[in-house]
Amino acid sequence: MGHAESGHVDISSREVGIEPDQAEAGTESRLVEAADTELADAVEGPWPRRLSPAGARSSPGRTEGLGAPVLSSGRRHLALNLVAIFFFLYLFLLSISLLGSAFRLFGEGMAERLVAATSNPLTGLFIGILATALIQSSSLTTSLVVGLVGGGALTVATAIPIVMGANVGTSVTNMIVSVGHLSRKAEFRRAFAAATVHDFFNLCAVLILFPLQIATNFLGRASVWASGLVHAVAGPSFVSPIRLAVDPVTKLIVRLTGESGIITLIVALVLLFLSLKYLVKSLRSTIMRRAEVFFDKVIFRSAIRGLAFGLILTALVQSSSITTSLVVPLAGAGILALEQIYPYTLGANVGTTVTALLASLATGSPAAVSVALAHLFFNVSGIAIIYPLRPVRGIPLFLARGLAEISIKNKLIPLGYILFAFYVVPLLMVWLTR
Repeated sequence: MGHAESGHVDISSREVGIEPDQAEAGTESRLVEAADTELADAVEGPWPRRLSPAGARSSPGRTEGLGAPVLSSGRRHLALNLVAIFFFLYLFLLSISLLGSAFRLFGEGMAERLVAATSNPLTGLFIGILATALIQSSSLTTSLVVGLVGGGALTVATAIPIVMGANVGTSVTNMIVSVGHLSRKAEFRRAFAAATVHDFFNLCAVLILFPLQIATNFLGRASVWASGLVHAVAGPSFVSPIRLAVDPVTKLIVRLTGESGIITLIVALVLLFLSLKYLVKSLRSTIMRRAEVFFDKVIFRSAIRGLAFGLILTALVQSSSITTSLVVPLAGAGILALEQIYPYTLGANVGTTVTALLASLATGSPAAVSVALAHLFFNVSGIAIIYPLRPVRGIPLFLARGLAEISIKNKLIPLGYILFAFYVVPLLMVWLTR
């Protein structure tokens, strides 16, 4: 049978004047060429091709023959995303300005009651943890705090513990993401350790810096000094361009609400929640999808590179919850080690302070700028104290691995930890210390 087939090949090849070996080589060449064409199509994806000559195959979204190319769907989507980013960023800044105006309309009585409720630093710390765990966004919590300080409802001293608590509360999102691996023990051990190392670092930073802050107010002093320096460099007549952009619309909305503090507050909160939600969504679709290709061993080859990448990416996306949650599945899959993820989460801690800094500029209040700078100094101080010292640096890693080992023995342990550490204990401590 094999002989007959071989003979058929020889006859058909000779009929066209081609040797059998040449025929087989030609077939292989055509197969390779076809495969190359398919690969090129797959690689190019939605990106536009160069103009083809008349009669040549052209990709969708392009003009035939001569003429200017039209925008591909990919570029059009990018352009719309950029417009959406600027629109929602403006709404976010406007909401912060409105928040300050609302509390000024409430008068001194409201401000005094709010300050009294958070005058105990321990209460403020647990309010920050609880509030952030509930809304799952430290950016939103710190922006609210900045707005309250800008409106005179909170002082810098009472706001700093809330900001510290927000840093701890933000890691709950990572843990919720890691629960998705619960049915696969090996994956869950790695994923839960990657989620909790962020939490344990923040807890260590609070345990070290919170007593120091209570005793010396070093964050308050440093941030007020830095805010004064910025003001001195800019000049006493300096007005933030962000404030110039949002002030006219703020005044218009206040007039439309009949200068009602409660209505202005409701409008501010609705705008704040919606704008930050869709701002993060727009940034994620524009930046994160392109950044995912870098989540490999090249980016995380060194600690400083991982830290810088976490900082820059979080500053762009304005959500440490998103950037840190992204690496949890990669840890679960065994692509990234815990030691690689650790510095990346520290960079995310610093990057998330950009949101509060932007919010503070919208208030035009030196006190609000001081709180935003205190948030930055707290995160930088934590890294400077904990990370360079190997024995101290290893504590969050040891605790994360230890809790992960215990958690795989019983599925209720990780769920109980999330519930008690982020909701039950903070709520109880707020009630006991108020």
